Amino acid sequence: MPERRAYDSNGLIAASRPCISQGAHAALLVATVNLLGAESATAEPNIGQFELKTLECAPGLLEFQSQNAFSWGQPSRQFEDDGQELLFDENSIVRQRHALELEFGFTRHVKMRVGIEFEKERLDEPATIEVANDFDDLELTEYGAELIAVVIPRPGDGAGLGFVAELEGPFDGDESNALVLGPIAEFQSGRWFAAAVPMAVHNFGDNPDDGEEVDDKWDFAYAAQLMYTFSPNLSLALEGYGTVERIGSTGQPSGSAEIFGDFKQHRLGPVLYYTYAFGSGGSRSNASQRTSLSEADDETDSTRLNIGLGLLAGLNENTPDATLKLSIEVDF
Repeated sequence: MPERRAYDSNGLIAASRPCISQGAHAALLVATVNLLGAESATAEPNIGQFELKTLECAPGLLEFQSQNAFSWGQPSRQFEDDGQELLFDENSIVRQRHALELEFGFTRHVKMRVGIEFEKERLDEPATIEVANDFDDLELTEYGAELIAVVIPRPGDGAGLGFVAELEGPFDGDESNALVLGPIAEFQSGRWFAAAVPMAVHNFGDNPDDGEEVDDKWDFAYAAQLMYTFSPNLSLALEGYGTVERIGSTGQPSGSAEIFGDFKQHRLGPVLYYTYAFGSGGSRSNASQRTSLSEADDETDSTRLNIGLGLLAGLNENTPDATLKLSIEVDF
């Protein structure tokens, strides 16, 4: 039987796993990953930015966004050795992520966002088991564009509905593209605000090696928020983010996915938001998603800074123990 193991952050076998002999260890140190015989190219679970799409939309809206995340307590990487090759699990693990985006409002019902993303990812194909949990350098990895259509605007209290379509692509061209589709639902009552964004994520356009197939799977992802406003400048939210990899039997699982299975990640935690509006006395409702259309029209000459800081706890063994979220948004 092939032997399956998991390694901790120092590249050592986890305590709950059986130890290997010195001879086997020495042999594995010089072994390299050989995935040419796998049935399909690598496709990891789609882990999006830890932010919610919003229905705030107005002609001339211009917003700069910096979405940042830092995680620690990474799950140990699993591998299987069958005596001929090593296969590593394909869970998505990112130590750092920095996204820079610009959002444009065209009408009261349509807006668009474009952006780029930098990531410090776990090594995709580690050369030895000792570096299986190491991370690559921080580098530019992805570009994207999204379009949001507001079907039912939310003028203050009440419910609103919209839809998002987003296209993401890798800069190196070696990984698959992703198409994100889903509704945006919002509800506000006084100081309370709630939002939910369930999404379907489709992988396509990979460049597999000879003999491999594209894993054109569909994932399910979600973002949710429950927020309470304490003052015009301060709000506290409970936010949840997650991904369930591979809906049904979609796609072509790789050899690694057939051995280790697909991965799910779930996060939940508090996020504190602070807003300062320049040019209007520094007082304005701080969460942009709660701003009514009339408020947006009344304060188009005001520049607004919105900062969010929170800690998201991992809810299962496939998710890092903790993720620090830092968002910086500037409305012009």
